[in-house]
Amino acid sequence: MTEPLIAVQHLAITFPNNHVFKDLNFDIPTGDFLTVIGENGVGKTTLIRALLGLLKPTAGAINYYPNKKAIKIGYVPQFRNLDQEYPLTIEDFVGLNLKGWRPWLSKAEHRQVMTALAVTNLKKIRQRPLGMASGGEKQRAYLAQAIVQQPQLLILDESTASLDNEMKYELLDLVQNLNQTSQITVLFVTHDLPLAKKYGKHYLALRPGQQEYGRVADMSVEQLKEASDALNV
Repeated sequence: MTEPLIAVQHLAITFPNNHVFKDLNFDIPTGDFLTVIGENGVGKTTLIRALLGLLKPTAGAINYYPNKKAIKIGYVPQFRNLDQEYPLTIEDFVGLNLKGWRPWLSKAEHRQVMTALAVTNLKKIRQRPLGMASGGEKQRAYLAQAIVQQPQLLILDESTASLDNEMKYELLDLVQNLNQTSQITVLFVTHDLPLAKKYGKHYLALRPGQQEYGRVADMSVEQLKEASDALNV
């Protein structure tokens, strides 16, 4: 049995007049591709913030193995259409995740950037200003920036929501390849049930006051219909 990278146990998160989670339990096995599905307002973003350490649980625990400091997390946000005047090239944008306070990269860091650009099929256009890139190229640049530090966990937060179908599958094919070849654990938050079904290994379906966790391959026709109805897809 694959060891968990993260184990969520009896998680509760409460805001004034709003119990987002009361007793949430699930594991993210090492090397998994977990899809998180659910309608707006059920707590998907809250869960991501808690996993990133930006939100303290009201009760329960999020356990990281071997420990939280040992796990690097890459984050790909929902598509953001940057202004055409955005000055950085794709290469410089990806390198931001390594520079910190320094204005330059070491030779080793430059190799990391080139590797991330190659993996995301951006190497040939690395000198293109990011503001002039297409929507799919911009989102691949966010993916490259997220993986440049070679994370153990990659979180995609509705990252395909504003892309057309071709770009969605192009992006997730790259993510799936990383998952399969580099054993990067993936957590993919989405409203898109066909994508969840195609790429996910496990699913976490969040509904008001309840949740369902299991293998994507075991999802029944009835479960798929219920999920589709809930998500209005």
